[in-house]
This record gives sequence, C-alpha cells and structure tokens, in this order.
Amino acid sequence: MNRETIRGRWAILSWEQVYDDGRVVYPMGTALEGFIEYSDFGMFCVIAKADREPFVSGGQWSASDAEKAAAYGSYLTYAGAFDVQGDTVLHHVRHSLFPNWEGGTQRRIAHLDGGVLALTARLEEGSSEARTATLRWRRAE
Repeated sequence: MNRETIRGRWAILSWEQVYDDGRVVYPMGTALEGFIEYSDFGMFCVIAKADREPFVSGGQWSASDAEKAAAYGSYLTYAGAFDVQGDTVLHHVRHSLFPNWEGGTQRRIAHLDGGVLALTARLEEGSSEARTATLRWRRAE
C-alpha cells in the first residue's frame, strides 16, 4: 500500500464493528452515504446514515437537544494530513466532528481487494467493548 494506491475518492460501502464477544453492530445502519478522499492536500472523510431525519423543532441552532444528538449520531466527518506506512494508513486529524480526535492520529490497516478498500481498526482493546471496526469503500466514479 502506498499514497498512489489510495489516492482519489472512495465511496462508502459498509461500516461494521465485530465485538470480541461475537456481537456485530452497524453504527449507522446498513444504508450509508459518504466518501473518503486522499489527495496531495490531505484526507477528508464524511459518512452519513442514509435518509437522515430533518429537524422539526427548529433549525440547526434552535432544534431540540434530542434532534441535535440524533444528527450527531448519524454523521461523522474528519480531515487532516495522512501518511502510509506499509499496510497502515495514518490519518492525522486536524478537524473533526469529534473534538477528542483533533490533534490525534487514527490508525487504519488498509487492504485493497478487487477494487474494494477495507480500512480496519481495533477499538477499546482490553475492555468489554473491544472490537474490530471495518469500513469498506469502492473507488468513486
């Protein structure tokens, strides 16, 4: 894997989390929209649950806290620089919906198979919530 191999835009296919206890979870369901893009300027990722519910109690600033929380839980975005080291892609997060990611590095094991790019990560290792998250992408047209 190298920068040239992953350069370009990739459309999201799936996001699955397999817990060590056997549970399988799809954090935003099985119908997703979004992309990850790698370029000379860095990387940008956006993933959204398809058919997100619009706010009914107000606009982006005045909607109810419950509606804002639902919107937060149905959308993920982050951006920054990236490096490729062997089969590992390092996303150096500068901007993110999640404030705790900013300034950190997200490590993803990358595997390209038949036009599908799989990015995997181990999460919460050593806890009862330990799991492997896999995001699958296809090259966007």
